[in-house]
Amino acid sequence: MGEKVVATNRKARHEYFILETYEAGIELRGSEIKSIRSGQISLGEAYVRIENNQAWLVDSHVAPYEQANRFNHDPRRPRRLLLHSSEIRDLWNEVRQKGVTVVPLKVYLKDGRAKLEIGVAKGKKLYDKRASIAERDARREIDRELRRRD
Repeated sequence: MGEKVVATNRKARHEYFILETYEAGIELRGSEIKSIRSGQISLGEAYVRIENNQAWLVDSHVAPYEQANRFNHDPRRPRRLLLHSSEIRDLWNEVRQKGVTVVPLKVYLKDGRAKLEIGVAKGKKLYDKRASIAERDARREIDRELRRRD
């Protein structure tokens, strides 16, 4: 059936070096999947917390579904991530290192189920961000020149 990207955390790749990525399912309630299918999810301030051998997506905003009225959900509730226990253990060992965190990268639909791509990330310094921007601009300029020649 394929994948349909619903939301991305564009800020994450700018703010962090992504060291490793994982695919996690999201435990949803009621009308949350309908909101996600319509693109009503925000990962802007979201992060992943690991506690009691479980991974949680915290501070993501899933907008209430209009037609669900009184059966709606709390938009900012923590959502459990569905990962293998070995993956959670690996994430926990990575997070214990200084300067390493786990950030959500994108939400997508795969075979009708909502999946979250999470990344083990290390924060960038200001000069790293500047270098990334300069590299991206240079690449864009090269592509522009190549298109002009054709």
